[in-house]
Amino acid sequence: MLLFSRLRSNSSHLLWIVAFTLAAASKASAKELKGDLDFLLDLPSAYNLTPADLDARFPKGDWQRNPYFTWLTEEHNRAIFQTKRLDDLTVLFTLGGGTVPLEEAIVDFEDGKFLGITISIYNRGDGGTITPADFKTRFTTMGKHLGTVLACSPVRREAKPTVGLLTDGFVWVSARGKAVLEHNPEADDDKVDVEFLRLRLARREAGGAYEAATQAKPGATVTLSQLPANVKTHPSGATYISGIPMVDQGNKGYCTVATTQRLFEYYGIVCDMHQLAQIAGSDPEKGTNSLTINEELGAIDHLFKTRFECLALRHTTGLVELVENKYVGDPVPESRFNGFIEKYIKEGIPLLWSLEVGVYPEDPPLKNQSGGGHMRMIIGFDEANQKIVFSDSWGAGHEFKTMAKKDVFKATTGLFVMKPTVR
Repeated sequence: MLLFSRLRSNSSHLLWIVAFTLAAASKASAKELKGDLDFLLDLPSAYNLTPADLDARFPKGDWQRNPYFTWLTEEHNRAIFQTKRLDDLTVLFTLGGGTVPLEEAIVDFEDGKFLGITISIYNRGDGGTITPADFKTRFTTMGKHLGTVLACSPVRREAKPTVGLLTDGFVWVSARGKAVLEHNPEADDDKVDVEFLRLRLARREAGGAYEAATQAKPGATVTLSQLPANVKTHPSGATYISGIPMVDQGNKGYCTVATTQRLFEYYGIVCDMHQLAQIAGSDPEKGTNSLTINEELGAIDHLFKTRFECLALRHTTGLVELVENKYVGDPVPESRFNGFIEKYIKEGIPLLWSLEVGVYPEDPPLKNQSGGGHMRMIIGFDEANQKIVFSDSWGAGHEFKTMAKKDVFKATTGLFVMKPTVR
């Protein structure tokens, strides 16, 4: 018995040694990469940056995919850098000579040249909780840097939630460009958690969300009357809306707020999915429920000078109108459903579309998500081939996709429209 006990003890000890050795080897093989992104804020040299320069500066090396950044569009006019904390790989990005860590940076190009950058220096969803001192250090460091590169003093902009101004911060505008450094209004209170710290910098002439970010007035910088100009004819013959920015929702169940961010950027409204999730109370673990979508988006539209409407919602009897957040409206037949799509697409207004994915075929075939609730954006229709054109918030390759009209109708759990109020 004693001999058996010793053998078992020795065996356990050996297993522990093997496990420790494997863990140590795994840790030793884990890679840590660092990226200094100060060059993206170095003016005016940053304005000469091209997509090819970005590829050359951050080669993928032996990795199957570039570990530093991802192109969000096949045209290579938008790229995203994201901090990664994985078992086999850590990728850390910094500003301020390595003193300011950041979570995410989205770089935009126009006509092959750098247009601007949006940087999530911190958001609580990705970065956890930081101390008030850490927040102030990051805020002060980046504020001083922006004053230097733009050669001007900032203007203070305070939040006014009742009129749609939802952030505190400073704005810089000069001949060299424009920038805004902003955070949730409560961040200055040491007793309240910081939710986010965001920086945008762009060419002086940049429009859309970059222009909206520096304005003292909330709402879209694009009017309803300007939107039809974005309606184009695709080589396939489809009628579709062009110029809708791409966002990648990442691993979170943020399809609703990510799709809404894309819509807002298209309208020239400043708000990212992290801020939208906070405002709407989105829970990435809950998935996508059509009634929840209706409640969340219906609660925030007025803050951004937009008007939200639920066009159809799935009930046990089929798609119906929603009256006072209850399934008591009239049935929505397929002809009327398709009529909604054609009407709004011709007006240059994309539709928010919730559905059960993986049930009906689509082109290209589904890979990212095998099934479950999801939010997409309907951006066009192909009458000749009886198809609907849609887009997913999954990055490059998901800008233009199609599904048969009859299948879109059957897969739908909700169809929503949110449009600017300014004509």
